[in-house]
Amino acid sequence: MAQVTVHINGKPYSVGCEDGQERHLTEIARLFDSQVRQVSQDVGQLGETRLFLMGALLLADEMADLKLRLAHVQGELARLQTEHAKTETKAVAALENAAKRIEKLAGA
Repeated sequence: MAQVTVHINGKPYSVGCEDGQERHLTEIARLFDSQVRQVSQDVGQLGETRLFLMGALLLADEMADLKLRLAHVQGELARLQTEHAKTETKAVAALENAAKRIEKLAGA
Protein backbone atom coordinates (compact mmCIF):
# COMPACT_ATOMS: atom_id res chain seq x y z
CA MET A 1 0.00 0.00 0.00
CA ALA A 2 1.33 3.41 -1.00
CA GLN A 3 1.35 6.51 1.18
CA VAL A 4 0.70 9.95 -0.27
CA THR A 5 0.84 13.30 1.46
CA VAL A 6 -1.91 15.62 0.28
CA HIS A 7 -2.44 19.22 1.30
CA ILE A 8 -5.93 20.39 2.21
CA ASN A 9 -6.41 24.02 3.18
CA GLY A 10 -2.69 24.39 3.69
CA LYS A 11 -2.27 21.37 5.98
CA PRO A 12 -0.55 18.10 5.06
CA TYR A 13 -2.39 14.80 5.46
CA SER A 14 -0.85 11.37 4.95
CA VAL A 15 -3.25 9.06 3.12
CA GLY A 16 -2.88 5.43 2.12
CA CYS A 17 -3.94 4.16 -1.29
CA GLU A 18 -3.46 1.19 -3.55
CA ASP A 19 -0.17 1.05 -5.40
CA GLY A 20 -0.50 2.89 -8.71
CA GLN A 21 -3.31 5.15 -7.45
CA GLU A 22 -1.04 7.86 -6.08
CA ARG A 23 -1.55 10.27 -8.98
CA HIS A 24 -5.32 9.84 -8.93
CA LEU A 25 -5.44 10.42 -5.18
CA THR A 26 -3.33 13.55 -5.55
CA GLU A 27 -5.67 14.88 -8.24
CA ILE A 28 -8.86 14.30 -6.26
CA ALA A 29 -7.20 15.81 -3.19
CA ARG A 30 -6.48 18.92 -5.27
CA LEU A 31 -10.15 19.04 -6.27
CA PHE A 32 -11.23 18.74 -2.64
CA ASP A 33 -8.67 21.33 -1.54
CA SER A 34 -10.00 23.75 -4.13
CA GLN A 35 -13.55 23.23 -2.87
CA VAL A 36 -12.53 23.65 0.78
CA ARG A 37 -10.61 26.83 -0.02
CA GLN A 38 -13.62 28.21 -1.87
CA VAL A 39 -15.90 27.48 1.09
CA SER A 40 -13.36 29.11 3.38
CA GLN A 41 -13.33 32.24 1.21
CA ASP A 42 -17.13 32.34 0.98
CA VAL A 43 -18.02 31.78 4.63
CA GLY A 44 -14.77 32.15 6.53
CA GLN A 45 -13.01 29.62 8.70
CA LEU A 46 -15.58 27.31 10.26
CA GLY A 47 -13.26 24.91 11.94
CA GLU A 48 -11.65 22.08 10.07
CA THR A 49 -14.44 19.52 10.49
CA ARG A 50 -17.25 21.86 9.40
CA LEU A 51 -15.13 23.27 6.60
CA PHE A 52 -14.42 19.76 5.30
CA LEU A 53 -18.07 18.80 5.70
CA MET A 54 -19.24 21.80 3.67
CA GLY A 55 -16.65 21.07 0.98
CA ALA A 56 -17.71 17.43 0.80
CA LEU A 57 -21.41 18.34 0.66
CA LEU A 58 -20.83 20.79 -2.17
CA LEU A 59 -18.88 18.18 -4.12
CA ALA A 60 -21.60 15.59 -3.45
CA ASP A 61 -24.21 18.06 -4.72
CA GLU A 62 -22.20 18.63 -7.88
CA MET A 63 -21.82 14.86 -8.34
CA ALA A 64 -25.59 14.35 -7.92
CA ASP A 65 -26.26 17.01 -10.58
CA LEU A 66 -23.79 15.33 -12.92
CA LYS A 67 -25.45 11.94 -12.36
CA LEU A 68 -28.82 13.44 -13.32
CA ARG A 69 -27.33 15.00 -16.43
CA LEU A 70 -25.65 11.72 -17.33
CA ALA A 71 -28.93 9.82 -16.93
CA HIS A 72 -30.65 12.35 -19.20
CA VAL A 73 -27.91 12.05 -21.83
CA GLN A 74 -28.02 8.24 -21.64
CA GLY A 75 -31.80 8.33 -22.14
CA GLU A 76 -31.39 10.63 -25.12
CA LEU A 77 -28.69 8.36 -26.54
CA ALA A 78 -30.96 5.32 -26.21
CA ARG A 79 -33.77 7.22 -27.94
CA LEU A 80 -31.46 8.26 -30.79
CA GLN A 81 -30.11 4.72 -31.17
CA THR A 82 -33.67 3.39 -31.44
CA GLU A 83 -34.52 6.09 -33.98
CA HIS A 84 -31.38 5.26 -35.93
CA ALA A 85 -32.25 1.56 -36.00
CA LYS A 86 -35.76 2.34 -37.29
CA THR A 87 -34.37 4.65 -39.97
CA GLU A 88 -31.84 2.03 -40.98
CA THR A 89 -34.58 -0.60 -41.27
CA LYS A 90 -36.65 1.75 -43.47
CA ALA A 91 -33.60 2.48 -45.64
CA VAL A 92 -32.89 -1.23 -46.12
CA ALA A 93 -36.53 -1.85 -47.06
CA ALA A 94 -36.45 1.04 -49.55
CA LEU A 95 -33.25 -0.28 -51.13
CA GLU A 96 -34.72 -3.77 -51.40
CA ASN A 97 -37.84 -2.39 -53.07
CA ALA A 98 -35.72 -0.33 -55.45
CA ALA A 99 -33.62 -3.41 -56.29
CA LYS A 100 -36.79 -5.41 -57.03
CA ARG A 101 -38.08 -2.65 -59.31
CA ILE A 102 -34.78 -2.49 -61.15
CA GLU A 103 -34.75 -6.27 -61.60
CA LYS A 104 -38.33 -6.13 -62.87
CA LEU A 105 -37.46 -3.33 -65.34
CA ALA A 106 -34.33 -5.16 -66.46
CA GLY A 107 -36.31 -8.33 -67.05
CA ALA A 108 -38.98 -6.59 -69.12
